[in-house]
Amino acid sequence: MYEHILITTDGSELADKGIEHGLKLASALGARATVLTVSEPLSAEAARSARGAGIKDPSVRYDQQIDDRMKERFAAIEQRAATHGASVTFMHEIDDSPAEAIVRFAKLQNCDLIVMSSHGRRGARRLLLGSQTAEVVTTTTVPVLVVR
Repeated sequence: MYEHILITTDGSELADKGIEHGLKLASALGARATVLTVSEPLSAEAARSARGAGIKDPSVRYDQQIDDRMKERFAAIEQRAATHGASVTFMHEIDDSPAEAIVRFAKLQNCDLIVMSSHGRRGARRLLLGSQTAEVVTTTTVPVLVVR
């Protein structure tokens, strides 16, 4: 049914539920799984503040911190994938809009299902807080499994 499942994570506890569900599903179906994390780029304001604090090249430092965080996150997910017998690939992108990056990635990599988590907020709370999941659901043509 599904051959390539895209599982998204921001590293949060809630996202862990989506990872678990996506890995189990990939294993049960014998599908490939790709875990994608999207980070926002270093803002100009943060770079200025870092330079003011004596950091000579904030971009390099930011990139190193993200790399370290991704290695740690992906190692933990890889262990979980092994317990489920799931084949998993890890990807990391930097983009101002995580939802747009997820939709683009799913299309370019021919993913046939996106698995992601959501708090399930509605109304004014969703408008105030935003929802990457809601944006993905409304802009992609790929089926989305939302885990709450």
